[in-house]
Amino acid sequence: MSVILFFDFEVFKYDWLVVIIDVINKCEHVIVNDNDKLQSLYDANRKNIWVGYNSRHYDQWILKAILCGFNPKEVNDHIIIKKLPAYQYSSLLNKINVNNFDVMTIQTGLKSLEGFMGNDIKESSVPFDIDRKLTQEEIEETIKYCRHDVEQLVEVFLHRKDDFDAHMGLVRLACEGKQLDLSLISKTKVQLSAYILDAHKPLHSRDDEFDISFPPTMQIEKYRDVIRWYENPLNRDYEKELQIDIAGVPHVFAWGGLHGAIPQYSGEGIYLNVDVASYYPTLMIEYGFGSRNMSNPDKYKEIYHTRLKYKAEKNPLAEPLKIVLNGTYGAMKDKNNNLYDPRQANNVCVGGQLLLLDLIEKLEPHCQIIQSNTDGILVKLHSIDDYDLIDDIAYEWECRTRMKLEFDLYQKIFQKDVNNYVIVDLDGEYKSKGAYVKKLDQLDYDLPIVNAAVLNFMVKGIPVEQTINQCRELKEFQKIVKVSSKYSHALYNPVITEEKRNGKKVNVFSGGQVQKDKCFRVFASKNTADGGLYKVKNKEKNPEKFANTPECCFIMNDSVNGKFISRRLDKQWYIDLANKRLQDFGVI
Repeated sequence: MSVILFFDFEVFKYDWLVVIIDVINKCEHVIVNDNDKLQSLYDANRKNIWVGYNSRHYDQWILKAILCGFNPKEVNDHIIIKKLPAYQYSSLLNKINVNNFDVMTIQTGLKSLEGFMGNDIKESSVPFDIDRKLTQEEIEETIKYCRHDVEQLVEVFLHRKDDFDAHMGLVRLACEGKQLDLSLISKTKVQLSAYILDAHKPLHSRDDEFDISFPPTMQIEKYRDVIRWYENPLNRDYEKELQIDIAGVPHVFAWGGLHGAIPQYSGEGIYLNVDVASYYPTLMIEYGFGSRNMSNPDKYKEIYHTRLKYKAEKNPLAEPLKIVLNGTYGAMKDKNNNLYDPRQANNVCVGGQLLLLDLIEKLEPHCQIIQSNTDGILVKLHSIDDYDLIDDIAYEWECRTRMKLEFDLYQKIFQKDVNNYVIVDLDGEYKSKGAYVKKLDQLDYDLPIVNAAVLNFMVKGIPVEQTINQCRELKEFQKIVKVSSKYSHALYNPVITEEKRNGKKVNVFSGGQVQKDKCFRVFASKNTADGGLYKVKNKEKNPEKFANTPECCFIMNDSVNGKFISRRLDKQWYIDLANKRLQDFGVI
């Protein structure tokens, strides 16, 4: 078994340090300004896996820079200040291999994830722009906070272990029939997909991005205006979209997908969710819409059928195969990927929309269309007796288009728009989409009590006040915010006065507590002496209040796990916010 090293670098003008935790051998390495020691550690672990957070873009390059004898501060500034790709600094960096796995999957900082987990998110007091050598005390403090971040990195990794396993599954697929090459772990999932499919860019670039073709099996009569819109050369612009009424529902057709929904709709009855199974992969296979850069298109088809077999057998390799199948569409739009083929991507996307429109046109006379999106439709049946007729229409469409539909019955729906809804099935289980109602986890735990209150009201009919007032755990009320790179710092509890300037009323800010931290856990406060939390860009512009934070709040950046609420917490603020979100859905 390969050793996994979790690592994080801190770089200053005249100092650097790294904390490395080896969880397999249960040991820690702390290296400060010692190139030889780092070289020895690297030599002993060059075949092992190095895990970091944003390490694909930062930490692995600092490691390589030090091993090459470069000043890590110069490479740091090349990446952070100049915002240039690290590999452009020197070709020598690319000659050092690091089997790097980056835990960062979305553009969320590690501190924010630490906050979601309820952990300590306080920052070191040692500034990164300090213009001298660090004192021993400053080095010790930096090590302490760096160690904390690496420990948090391990925790995040464990929460995302399935993602690592899937990634390793892709590496094994890429090495099928050959010796395992762990250097491939540094590639992204879409890069691995291109590697597995043996894709190569053509010698000459293609100039046929909008020379699209429609599926020959589609039969659209009523809504031919949509077809004509895609045929019109004037609309071959990714910024353009068609807004049109389809089956009494406002729809948008564009080059990235379709969506339509009755706004602020809620109801009870017999709802049928009709989804196309593996829509984009099936379109690529059945209509030859896969990337033309694949050396052997049959390989994609083979992976598709193998994945169905593995899924039925509950084989864990089904997941990495799914990543290859689904990731190919996105890769066909990525200029840096060997699968890049925008014409084929447009064929998939537009063809999928038109075939779905075909199905809507056939279903419209026999049910009510509630919403439609890229790969599915939600309809309301007039009665359960109509189910067989809907099934027959769907079966004809399946046979003609060579697609496969999946049906799910629901009894209740709350819909703000196509991207925000809750549907409840016959057993009281629910499916949800959107920021207000998504299912939270330990790495996405923001205003959880408001999320729970909204869902409990919709799914179980529990009053918002009951959910919020009965909760005693402080973590459930947390709001996590972060100062982005566009702002210099945060300001807590400034004095705000109103003045007239040039005949207009303006807010004037004074005082307040400048915050050294960049990430904050805030709670609504009953104490009016507690002010708001603001982000500051520069002296010329007024501070801006962090979105969705209270006018009166208190900050707790140490761990809140296991802590209970106090009288200071303003539960009414959370009740009002939950009710506002229900109003946005048109529920109350």
